[in-house]
Amino acid sequence: MATQTTPAHQDAPSSGRRDFLYIAAGAVGAVGVAGAVWPLINQLNPDASVLALASIEFNLVGIEEGQSVTIKWRGLPVFVRHRTQKEIDEAKAVALSDLKDPETDEQRTKSGHEQWLIMIANCTHLGCIPVGESGEYNGWFCPCHGSVYDTAGRIRKGPAPKNLVLPPYDFVSDTLVQIG
Repeated sequence: MATQTTPAHQDAPSSGRRDFLYIAAGAVGAVGVAGAVWPLINQLNPDASVLALASIEFNLVGIEEGQSVTIKWRGLPVFVRHRTQKEIDEAKAVALSDLKDPETDEQRTKSGHEQWLIMIANCTHLGCIPVGESGEYNGWFCPCHGSVYDTAGRIRKGPAPKNLVLPPYDFVSDTLVQIG
């Protein structure tokens, strides 16, 4: 009678167990790499002081018709202009073919609040701050290189390639605007 003996161990582990060990080791390694990389990526996020400046609310009550104020948003100067009806009519009368960067007056203001023009106060040529209520079109004039903007902040003459940039903004009420 012959007895069968089973070896104490097998020479080759089963393929199912080996696959599980590879997958488990890979998963643990991936979690370890992600845990090491996350602080490096997270430090690229803006800090709390920058996030606090992400949006501001500005009360328009003190600005008389025909007056402009300059406020600061995200470290940038922003023009807030209470336009007169004459300025609005002049801006609407301009033919788009006369503009370097064609935009209608309606595209540059919010519906129902056409008297308010809110734009970042940096010339689109080299970033200078234009002077308000001046220039050939009684809008803005950049004294650095001679760019001339109209009463809607659209480039009319000079080296600037684009209109003055409009920040994202919404009217919270008739007298309160949120920029950002």
